Amino acid sequence: MTEEADPELLLAQGRIAEAEDACERRLQNSPDDIAALKIAGLGALRRALPGRAIVLLERAARIAPDDSLTLHHLGRAREAGGDLEGALAADEAAVRADPAHAAARLFYAKGLERQGRPEEALLQFTRALKDAQRDGLWLDAAGTPEPLRPLVEHAVLAVRRGRRAAFELLLGPLKRRYGAAALGRVEAAIRIYIGEQAPQYPDARQRPTFFYIPGLPTAPYFDRRLFAWIGAYEAALPAILEELQALLPGERGRERVFGSDALEEENLRGQYGQPSWNGYYFYRYGVRRDDNCSACPVTAAMLDSLPLIRIREHGPEVLFSVFTPGTQLLPHRGVTNARAVSHLPLLVPPDCALEVGGEQHVWRKGRVVVFDDTYEHQAWNRSPEVRVVLIADIWNPHLTDAETAAITDVIGKIGDMRIDLESS
Repeated sequence: MTEEADPELLLAQGRIAEAEDACERRLQNSPDDIAALKIAGLGALRRALPGRAIVLLERAARIAPDDSLTLHHLGRAREAGGDLEGALAADEAAVRADPAHAAARLFYAKGLERQGRPEEALLQFTRALKDAQRDGLWLDAAGTPEPLRPLVEHAVLAVRRGRRAAFELLLGPLKRRYGAAALGRVEAAIRIYIGEQAPQYPDARQRPTFFYIPGLPTAPYFDRRLFAWIGAYEAALPAILEELQALLPGERGRERVFGSDALEEENLRGQYGQPSWNGYYFYRYGVRRDDNCSACPVTAAMLDSLPLIRIREHGPEVLFSVFTPGTQLLPHRGVTNARAVSHLPLLVPPDCALEVGGEQHVWRKGRVVVFDDTYEHQAWNRSPEVRVVLIADIWNPHLTDAETAAITDVIGKIGDMRIDLESS
């Protein structure tokens, strides 16, 4: 009697048909051998025998109901056999068993679309692409398995169409109010965001990490003459400084800018030991910090007179920004050129500076500087004293009222899409 060949060894040797035949023989004596069921089931599917594949893979799924890959293969067998409802159920179960299984989610999206459920399909297509590309997959044709390429390409187009339709619906009322021509730059920004148009940067130093609006004048630092409010803001320096100094002796109301030790280690360096960037927030992620605003009424009132960028769950970020002695913030870039960042320097010891786009600016107490943080920028306090500036996110002064209204809605919608995606 000859010893039966090991199917998994045969697979490793590329002898696929022999491995599948060996599994069929093994199942005659061991009908619940999970490995044999899966290999033989795939073999039946490869040989265009969906009925046999369904029998084998359904048995495997009963034995291992949380095996996402088996459920995914069962979905393909049922689809090949014409049972589209069953295929959708298997794909849904595969995604539930392993939410990170991008291929299963891709076929689940296809099934939803086939059922006439386009909004649900769009969500699943988006999540499948996001998960795969996060892992370095499906970034181009070479990184996509050939059998999946048509469906991945379809998913990319479906996501673009779906997002475009959502944004067009969103902008409709603003177009009727301001005219379509008034939103041309925002529509170009949307095309860039969804991948329909490549960005063209007039200044190679500028690279927004999230949302780029083409056609705006570019410079690392903004001309102060663009901001009519600067004079009144600077005139409030003595009162603002008095409120800051009342806060500084204690820790109450102060927060870390980076929320974890890992982020601080990645972004900060210290000349005199452990670096620290923290602050008293007046707004964070667009949410008002009522306690700090109440403690600093003059500062809060002055801030509310500025053209703060107000986008729910995004902005503004407004704070007394505190660098402890020796702290350096490493080079980084901001998310969008819709925003400008203003600094009102309050406590500025020697050897402290800001660098934007390779151009250094030395803070002067009480003199506002406004810059575009989508240029690579860094800041440092090389002194043995504390440095404090009042940071406020404001609108890029080159945007129109129509554009700020549209950007507010668009970025809010992107945030809603992200939340829906994370919960899918």
